[in-house]
Amino acid sequence: MRCGLIGHEGILSVFDHPVSPKSRLAPLLQVLEHHVAGFARNADCRAITISFPGIVTRDGKVLSTPRGKFEDAPDIDLAAWANERFGLRLIMENDARMALLGECAAGAAQNCTDVVIVMLGTGVGTAVMIHGALLRGAHVQAGCLGGHIPARFDGRLCICGAIGCVEAEASTWALDAIARELHADGEGNLPLPSQLDFATVFRRSAAGDSFMTKVRDHCLNVWSAGIVGLIHAYDPSVVVLGGGVMASADQIIPAVSSYIERHAFTWWGKPELRAAKLGPDAALIGAWPLLQQCL
Repeated sequence: MRCGLIGHEGILSVFDHPVSPKSRLAPLLQVLEHHVAGFARNADCRAITISFPGIVTRDGKVLSTPRGKFEDAPDIDLAAWANERFGLRLIMENDARMALLGECAAGAAQNCTDVVIVMLGTGVGTAVMIHGALLRGAHVQAGCLGGHIPARFDGRLCICGAIGCVEAEASTWALDAIARELHADGEGNLPLPSQLDFATVFRRSAAGDSFMTKVRDHCLNVWSAGIVGLIHAYDPSVVVLGGGVMASADQIIPAVSSYIERHAFTWWGKPELRAAKLGPDAALIGAWPLLQQCL
């Protein structure tokens, strides 16, 4: 969890707090209260913004969360919490949308108006901007479920309940199972690590491990197919790839770009694929343009 004080000149102050994958939200609000109170004492704060990994309304209602993550959040009145504790208005947005706002304001998509962002990591998060406006939809989930576009009709069961989603076929939470399914006896490969991550996959693949190259290429193809689907659906000029996996951007960007060049049906040319620039600060920086829209 990253919390910061944001102004028109950027990030003024920031702190990080570790969060476990199964964290509940209520205890984290107590941590936030201490730091937000400090910010509010030392600055003219206008609002609190929250970037949240789920389907949310701007006025602070959590409608849906990934299974096992912040499951108490839909029962918490976050707007009332912000008002009662600090006398401040709360504005909330999906985390991928916030990252997209940040990258458009000061990162890889600066000055761009038609953008898709894909966040590769524990899961696969996406967001869409069309003609300079975030796509939200009738039920506030438009553009956010790119990780749940089916990549295999006969694939793995996803945490969302669907089959063969991009996230189920190529994300950190599914990586161990993906590797086990791809593993074949008798190939002379090194044993699989007890807990596999993408840093290991890309490092071993670059070192010549044939099995890790197989795992890597499987994930690259899944991501690429999902991104082509997003290009066909939303017609972006720029696609931004972010998330922790992009530490291996030197392997990811060329492979996905090549796939887009071969398979995207875009009569006008090809959207430009760019690596995100702002890292974990993207959503914090995105808070400022969000406030300009909402206040």
